[in-house]
Amino acid sequence: MAAFINVLILHIKYVVLKSKPIVMRSIKNLLPLILFVFIISSCKNKNASIVTNDTATIDGHPSWIMQGNIYEVNVRQYTPEGTFKAFAKHLDRLKDMGVQTLWFMPINPISKADRKGSLGSYYAVSSYTDINPEYGNMDDWKTLVKDAHEKGMKVIIDWVPNHTGADHYWLQKHPDFYVKDSTGKAMMAADWADTRKLNYKNNELRDTMIAQLKFWITESNIDGFRCDVAGDVPDDFWKRCITELRKEKNIFMLAEGDKPELNADGFDATYGWNEFAMLKKIAKGQSKASAFDSSLKRLDSTFQKNTLRMMFTSNHDENSWNKADYETMPGDSHTPFAILTQTMKYSVPLIYSGQEEPFLRAIRFFDKDTITFGKYARADFYKKLLAFRKSNEALSSNANFIRIATTADDKVFAYLRELNNKKVLVVLNLSKDVVQAKTLIPAIDGTATEIFSNQPEDLKRGKVFDLKPWGYLVYEYK
Repeated sequence: MAAFINVLILHIKYVVLKSKPIVMRSIKNLLPLILFVFIISSCKNKNASIVTNDTATIDGHPSWIMQGNIYEVNVRQYTPEGTFKAFAKHLDRLKDMGVQTLWFMPINPISKADRKGSLGSYYAVSSYTDINPEYGNMDDWKTLVKDAHEKGMKVIIDWVPNHTGADHYWLQKHPDFYVKDSTGKAMMAADWADTRKLNYKNNELRDTMIAQLKFWITESNIDGFRCDVAGDVPDDFWKRCITELRKEKNIFMLAEGDKPELNADGFDATYGWNEFAMLKKIAKGQSKASAFDSSLKRLDSTFQKNTLRMMFTSNHDENSWNKADYETMPGDSHTPFAILTQTMKYSVPLIYSGQEEPFLRAIRFFDKDTITFGKYARADFYKKLLAFRKSNEALSSNANFIRIATTADDKVFAYLRELNNKKVLVVLNLSKDVVQAKTLIPAIDGTATEIFSNQPEDLKRGKVFDLKPWGYLVYEYK
């Protein structure tokens, strides 16, 4: 199509330039053709703006993630059908809620050997370049990615580089791709009996793994990867791999891991496991709100500058195994912690499938267990937060962070975000008690509007905030 359009345009130019005495008549005769070319070109350009590689970066990260967010999609459990086509019916709803990046849990077929449960673990992959037939086929996947892109969303997929399932075809075709036990058999990874550990001392495995990652970028135009157990894969592999992948596209790379080396390897973001663990302690009353300062201090002292952290109140692991967020941050306590994940420095916030409902029980991992949607009780809350994050630079992952001291720091966590003359003040009561908290520094001075009540206020040092149990106030300065 592109070549055809270019030929038409050249033909028009030729006629006009070679027919100067009758140029007006030539143009008039060519008007239908010109209009046709314009329409086709416009459509082409419109699609290009959706799916072409956005090369803009901020601090080395794709610029689109800095005020973005991630929504984790559990395809198997999302609908009764458990397919790509069925999930696609939720795209408009998720777009309206403000979801920007869709992270799909592994979409590859699952090994049958040593399978757990009736359907097996998503993370016991039997082929890296095929689609799990339970979800649909490759055309269904490409259509879903295209539809998401046309709605302005990004798409990343879960990748399992540390191990394969117990009947991956490599076990027969490339047995040297695996770590062997004392008997010469492929070892399982960790204590996961349905997996086999990959051997990264084998350079052919490395080349093959990179090629198969590239396959999904070139074949379906995805925007990045969430890499499972990334910290167990050698750092030198990641450095080479991510460099090569970024020659294909300006992708976002998320590591399931908490070690600083992963950021140095080229990953844009790592998991905020340490921060989440502290938030759970605060939610249970086991630690003071001010204890979260230690998690932030660790980030500043241990991780390289411009590190991003995926922060969350739940994810597939925490939901299935540790009852998040319905027991770790139950009821009203969820709200201030969700606000913190959306507004904290370095954060790329995550919402897991069903949290907007909310779906208040563990979702089974190895069997079919459909999430029930219908109430969307938290959807408006998330919509407000996601839209605010997108619209205000002060909530960009790289915006400045100023801790605001109060007279109740054992229960209240307050901070200011700033970037390019934009300011946001966040005051969170991370306790089950009614609290009055007076601010102790002048950095909050200014006129601001509380975004949930839409009430304007003059803020200044000494301001007393009256907070309900698990209360929250988020101010946008004007």
